[in-house]
Amino acid sequence: MSFSRLTIGLVRRGHSDTGGAEAYLKRLARGLSEAGHATRLFTDAAWPAREWSWGPITRLRGETAHRFADELEKARPGECCDLILSLERVWRCDIYRAGDGIHQAWMQRRDAASSVFRRWMYRLNGKHKEALQLEHALFSGGARRVIANSEMVKREAEEFYGYPAERIDLVRNGVPVNVFRPDPETRALRRKILRLTEDQIAVLFVGSGWERKGLHHAIEAVKSLGGNFRLLVAGRGRRQKLDDRVVQRLGPVRDVPALYAAADIFLLPTLYDPFSNACLEALAAGVPVITTRDNGFSEVIEDGVHGSIIHAPSDVEQICRALRYWADTARRQNARPAILGRAKQFDISINVERTLDVLHHLPKAEDTSGKIRKT
Repeated sequence: MSFSRLTIGLVRRGHSDTGGAEAYLKRLARGLSEAGHATRLFTDAAWPAREWSWGPITRLRGETAHRFADELEKARPGECCDLILSLERVWRCDIYRAGDGIHQAWMQRRDAASSVFRRWMYRLNGKHKEALQLEHALFSGGARRVIANSEMVKREAEEFYGYPAERIDLVRNGVPVNVFRPDPETRALRRKILRLTEDQIAVLFVGSGWERKGLHHAIEAVKSLGGNFRLLVAGRGRRQKLDDRVVQRLGPVRDVPALYAAADIFLLPTLYDPFSNACLEALAAGVPVITTRDNGFSEVIEDGVHGSIIHAPSDVEQICRALRYWADTARRQNARPAILGRAKQFDISINVERTLDVLHHLPKAEDTSGKIRKT
């Protein structure tokens, strides 16, 4: 089936060199471009020009979430784009990709795991209030259609906001699988750089926002196991003292495929994650993934086959059992074909194809400028 060429406005505020959303957006833009479509990025000053080569950039003031959303309205993106696909909470768009999940659901989980004082402090944070207001606007008619990257997010959009299920499309994340294909030479070189001996079990944690992603639970589990377990921590988080005897802090890492190659097990005991890109990248590298049911990624793996699914991030004993299970070299080698086979089902090309299908079948609608958007 052939479709007309579209100019697609992509919206994302802020930038992190190690952010999963940024990596996904660039992969999506590349796929859209290769499919013959034009893209324009609507972002703020934080996004480096060198990190975007798929069309023009429109920069907006973005000191706060509200300011960015207001500036996007003033920019009237519908006048230069056929469709607006936002990966950011804004006042309105054609399609909202809820890649950051449902903020109200995240706050509920966070509050349940926090003290009364911390819950009170969270409520005073204006960022959360703005996120909830924008989210409410999108799910109350601001978004004509929603893309969820997991069944968990789809369910939460229905439960918390009553958003119609028939207007939610499930399009799971995708990664360039071939980029992460395991390579013995890369593994040997990176482990040498990391000073890992052959008998050490490298447990990899990748992510920013360490509190939400459960780094302290990962540290506790690896510390309690001791022995030849070593925790590698890549990404940014609040400054905290890490035990150098079991933890190696790497900071932001640009050559992530080489890091996965060096790892034996991937661990992300997250409190809430719509669908972790890092987990999917680890899977593409043939590494078993240990994560929680509160990660939408857990929906695509089978416990004991592609990794392990933990019931709660604070269940350190269960994390330890899973680490011991996957510490067996023969077990990991036997599981690798199944792990790589599952990863192939989530190549970025499949994600782009399904996203385009959603875009092309969006009904015509009046833009805020009065222009009919073409589909």
